[in-house]
Amino acid sequence: MSVLIAPSVLSADFGNLQRDIKMINESRADWFHVDVMDGVFVPNISFGFPVMKAVKKHARKPLDVHLMIVEPDKYLAAFADAGAAIISVHFEACTHLHRTIQSLRQLGVLAGVAINPHTPVSQLSEVIAQIDVVVLMSVNPGFGGQKFIKNTYSKIDDLRNLIMRKNSSAKIEIDGGVDLQNAPELIRAGADILVAGNTVFNSPSPVDTIARLKESENQMA
Repeated sequence: MSVLIAPSVLSADFGNLQRDIKMINESRADWFHVDVMDGVFVPNISFGFPVMKAVKKHARKPLDVHLMIVEPDKYLAAFADAGAAIISVHFEACTHLHRTIQSLRQLGVLAGVAINPHTPVSQLSEVIAQIDVVVLMSVNPGFGGQKFIKNTYSKIDDLRNLIMRKNSSAKIEIDGGVDLQNAPELIRAGADILVAGNTVFNSPSPVDTIARLKESENQMA
C-alpha cells in the first residue's frame, strides 16, 4: 500500500477554509485529518460539529477524525452522522475500550485508537485485532507545531511486531511533527499514514509539499 497523507485541517486558514479544503481535494492527499479537542483531555479547544459539517460539505476525500476528548462514547454517533469515515479515540480516555471499538464498528466507520507518547504499545495487545488504525502520537497532543519525539521510531517497530503477532490488519498512523525530513524514515520504519499540519499549510506551496510527502517512500534506502 502506498503511504497515505492526511493534512490536518487544524493548521488550515480558517478565514479561507473552503479554499484550503479545495486545495486538499485537488492535491495528492488521501484523507482530511480533523482534530477535535475539548480543553479537558488536552489543554486546548479546537472545533466541533458545525466546522466539521462545513468541511464535509466541500471535502471529496474521507474525514479522519481524531477525538482528543473525554467520554468520547457520548459523541461517536454524532461524529459519524457529521461525516466521519475514520474515528480515532484515545486509549487514555476510554474506560471500556473494547466496547468503544464495537460501537465504532456498528456505526460503519473505521475504528481507530490513538496512544499518547508515554503509553506503551503493549497496552493495545487485547484489542489490536479489532482496530483498523492505530494513531501513534509523536508529540504530546493539544497543540500544533511541536517537535517530533524520536522514540516514535521504536514504538512503530513495537507496534508492527504486535500487529504481526496478533494477525491484525491495523494501519499505523503517525500524528505530530511529521515533515519532509523525517517522512522517509517513518515510512521505512513501517508507518502507513502520515498526518501533516504546519508542514503543509505553512509551506509556500502546500500542493507541492503534499506531493513530496507522498513521494517520500521513493526516498527509502
